Amino acid sequence: MKCKIGVLVWVLLNFGGALVSAQGENGAHIMTVNGKLAVEDMGKALIHEHIVTNFGSTEYPNQPFEGDQKVIETILPYLLHLKSLGFTTLFECTPSHIGKNVGLLQELSKRSGIHIVTNTGYYAAVDKKYLPEHVYTESSEILAESWLTEWQKGISDTGVYPGFIKLGVGKGTLDSIEQKIVKAGFIVSKKTGMALAIHTGDGASIKSQYQLALANNFNVNRLIWTHAQNATDDERISMAQKGIWISLDGVNETKLEAYVAMVVKLKERSLLNRLLLSHDDGWSITHLNGQPKLELFKNGNSRPYRTISEKLMKRLFEKGFTQDQMDMILVENPKQIMAIQD
Repeated sequence: MKCKIGVLVWVLLNFGGALVSAQGENGAHIMTVNGKLAVEDMGKALIHEHIVTNFGSTEYPNQPFEGDQKVIETILPYLLHLKSLGFTTLFECTPSHIGKNVGLLQELSKRSGIHIVTNTGYYAAVDKKYLPEHVYTESSEILAESWLTEWQKGISDTGVYPGFIKLGVGKGTLDSIEQKIVKAGFIVSKKTGMALAIHTGDGASIKSQYQLALANNFNVNRLIWTHAQNATDDERISMAQKGIWISLDGVNETKLEAYVAMVVKLKERSLLNRLLLSHDDGWSITHLNGQPKLELFKNGNSRPYRTISEKLMKRLFEKGFTQDQMDMILVENPKQIMAIQD
């Protein structure tokens, strides 16, 4: 929707759900599962979370929503609690062919009032288990066209549009298939303005991505190094200084002090303006006798979406962090990387 600068148009979605503002500063917006959200209305955000993931893989990029009431009843209270903690936006990183279910995301967004953002792209991590066969024969340009179709026409026939690109690669130097999907991500990001978030196995992999970005004239300020916790402080500092976003995902109760130390190290080098935080929480889903069965990720959190607010922030404040610095990490940085220009 085209609006004059300074005019906000609010759309109340069905079921009394999340309000979506269609116009932001200088035309910038966040593309949620319920449409465009003015970037200044994004609020506090978790940059890398999941709702449901099917680790058995799925045939299609999007798993249709079939009104699984049990799934909604299980997950909705946690999203409502997340909202009570002051968070208003969640970036859902479940990739295509691993149970991405944008109908479910849309329903949960409407009922919870949390703005949820989904993605496009393919996932070559885990020994390429989740890649569709056509990836092996098609070029980066052809792959990019399929993701651009989701950007232009919506995901499958849902009318839901992606708000960022999610890829996955393993450890070490990128192989030819990983290079192919990353190049496709570069193409789509350049054409759409969407951020490119790449699940990354280790520091050697992000160095390889950086070299590929340079070779393809890609602006690394649009690149999120997902799972940057799986590297060294020196590697994180080096990539942040180059302009890459450092996403410390998997914040959890059992390794809390390790995350505190990583954040403090970035602060010491004046790099908090390149930092993103999230839990990588969510549920795996299977079906037993036709009924959905959910199991919380075994990532060190007994309750999803809470550890940053209820434990990490407290420890950082004890370390001398200010509220302005926390707002930079959880509000301003996500705005900068995820904003899309109209």
